[in-house]
Amino acid sequence: MDTIDGAKSSAIIYSITETAKANNLNPYRYLEYLLEVLKDKQDQKDRLFLDKLLPWSDELPAICLNKTAKAKP
Repeated sequence: MDTIDGAKSSAIIYSITETAKANNLNPYRYLEYLLEVLKDKQDQKDRLFLDKLLPWSDELPAICLNKTAKAKP
């Protein structure tokens, strides 16, 4: 975080982490999943797949779920 770009990157990761927690996800597993999927789709022009990656998506794998959180009603 010694540079403006570093601070921006940290803010993005922090925002993703806090949003994951707010949606009862395991932040580490969620970030790991995002990076894996995005790595494989970086050249894809159609960005509709991004909706499936949002922290409130029902299509996230079970590994991303926080096991101690209560289920959504």
